Amino acid sequence: MKSAKELALDGRILKRVRAFGLAGKAERLAEILLGDEEIQAMQEYANTVSIVRLKYNDHGPVHMRIVALNALIMMDLLRQASVKTSLETEECGDFEDSLSAVLAGALLHDTGMCIGRQDHELHSAYMAFPLISRILAGVYEKNIQKQVMIRSLALEAISGHMGNRAIHSLEAGIVQIADGCDMKKGRARIPLAMAGGPRIGDIHQYSAHAIEELTIEAGREKPISIRVDMTSEVGLFQVEEVLLTKIASGTAKGCIELYAVLQGGEPKRYL
Repeated sequence: MKSAKELALDGRILKRVRAFGLAGKAERLAEILLGDEEIQAMQEYANTVSIVRLKYNDHGPVHMRIVALNALIMMDLLRQASVKTSLETEECGDFEDSLSAVLAGALLHDTGMCIGRQDHELHSAYMAFPLISRILAGVYEKNIQKQVMIRSLALEAISGHMGNRAIHSLEAGIVQIADGCDMKKGRARIPLAMAGGPRIGDIHQYSAHAIEELTIEAGREKPISIRVDMTSEVGLFQVEEVLLTKIASGTAKGCIELYAVLQGGEPKRYL
């Protein structure tokens, strides 16, 4: 059964998708992705492997939903700023097609954690391939061209979300950044509690605990502003080594303003 947190995130995701006022295909895709039993099982087992076996942080259904929600917020801001997606720029798809690719990529990007951490983004890609194919065949029916196109973009987003492989579409860049934005306070408590105390390599977990809030909203000079409020300087590790790295290596860099704010201090602008 889904947790209360998952159900709440499902509602927020669907509300965001419906608010775009599109033809309905992205909404249908979101409903299937969020309700599919196989996808849910994969997300849950990915979390078991990550937290219980590897003593790592959340890579399960809540994380993947948070990433999808972050991506939807950014896609909305891009649309409001009249920034075209790669599919729109290339004149081979519309905004709803791009949104479908982003949703599929975000909600399946960490399924490879079912196998392990190393190369999990590549494991995620081949594990997601049949799922995306099955779902798109139902949503986009006989439009094989759009099925192939959306699936390819989603797989690019999945395989490139770590920021260590070149990506070329704006859609993949949005998923990459959305993944890096899941660093709010409390997101690393589970592995810390299970580990029984500090361990070598816990900098990610303690750094995440210092993040008080992360806000995605319209920027002053660029379409998207990301503000990270923190209670301790250790939070800068997450900003500089995780989020900034993903933004700098991706295709959406030119659309982002990034600020870090230490409690009581002035905002530090990175981008």
